[in-house]
Amino acid sequence: MEAQLVRKAVNRCAAQGKPFLFGVDFELREGFFVENPLVCRQIPFACGEITNVPDSFSGEAEITPRLEVLHTDREAYLRRFAVIRRGLLRGDSFLTNLTERTPIRTNLTLDEIFRRSRARYKLLLPGRLVCFSPECFVRITDGVIRSYPMKGTIDAALPDAEARLLGDYKERCEHYTIVDLIRNDLNRIADRVRVERFRYVEKIATLRGEILQTSSEIAGDLRSGWRQELGDLLFSLLPAGSISGAPKPATLRLIRDAEQCPRGYYTGVFGYFDGHDLDSAVMIRYIECENGRFYFRSGGGITVHSDPQQEYDEVVTKIYLPIP
Repeated sequence: MEAQLVRKAVNRCAAQGKPFLFGVDFELREGFFVENPLVCRQIPFACGEITNVPDSFSGEAEITPRLEVLHTDREAYLRRFAVIRRGLLRGDSFLTNLTERTPIRTNLTLDEIFRRSRARYKLLLPGRLVCFSPECFVRITDGVIRSYPMKGTIDAALPDAEARLLGDYKERCEHYTIVDLIRNDLNRIADRVRVERFRYVEKIATLRGEILQTSSEIAGDLRSGWRQELGDLLFSLLPAGSISGAPKPATLRLIRDAEQCPRGYYTGVFGYFDGHDLDSAVMIRYIECENGRFYFRSGGGITVHSDPQQEYDEVVTKIYLPIP
């Protein structure tokens, strides 16, 4: 369905206190909306402890999972990186998220990847895509809205990995920029916006080992009556700052120039409203199926301090299945 119809449906059902599942793509063109998704299970999902997947669908398979990167196009990535860098040097952007589409082979189906992945946020559009995202878009509890932008990733097996990640000048600059962007976004819809945690480190288990990543927590107080306009509030924050950049309008134009094709649901958002509160995710860590072939979508933030080889390596590092 059209994304703007999703926005209106979110407004209507949130005002009525009805549970729903929603999702919209990065370009704000397409979306989906399911009322009472714990009963209507055509789109399997999980948001934290909330899921519409019955126990019979969540059993572990015996097959040992495999993921093979068929090939990566480093030269094509470097050409796109050069487009972004020229825009950064012109002053069009301070931070730009550049993404890549990598062909992969796995012995698991999309359904099996959904079932076996360990992630706070999971979504399956049958026959089309699976997402196993660690990144929250926004969470609303008792009128307080929180965002947890995620910037900075490193292989946990590297010597002094956490210290290297926290001490990296480029990663620190990138994180300051995205936190400032999210604060500005939340200030448009909330009062008393504050940073409650800054650059905390989390560990994620993958088939290839563990990775470390840094996030921050930003909170604000929504005004009374926010449920009546929840769709409008959410759409005013899109696309998510962590997967676009700053300043947002000029950066989105730069992304289109560099990537040359729509992202679709990759780096869009999905979420669940339980009738009172909301939890939602940025659709990163994402595999799509096209003509029977699988593609892994990954990316990272680019600044004037970015080294192209390091950025390319980070994109490849993010190609994983969160199956311990």
